[in-house]
Amino acid sequence: MSIEEAQQQVDRWIHTTGVRYFNELTNMAMLTEEVGEVARIIARRYGEQSFKESDKNKELSDELADVLFVVICLANQTGVNLTEALQKNLEKKSLRDATRHRQNDKLQ
Repeated sequence: MSIEEAQQQVDRWIHTTGVRYFNELTNMAMLTEEVGEVARIIARRYGEQSFKESDKNKELSDELADVLFVVICLANQTGVNLTEALQKNLEKKSLRDATRHRQNDKLQ
């Protein structure tokens, strides 16, 4: 599925199952919550924290998909074409960071 198709599919889901988009502030709060859930899994799986019993069945892929879903909702309701935005962002990073990372001794 392309990014454009994902934006369309989320929009269809919102209007058929979700009734309407939550407002932008609610979605921002939801995004923060979902990113926190990703952080919780990462901290336990790759960091030094131990899993709580309630966290053991959480899937990183599902939590990342939740983050992506809310990002797509925010893009849709604010008129952002994520395909174009990502292309522009990659171009910006490619110009800005053309040699920066290669010259970073910490990455060697």
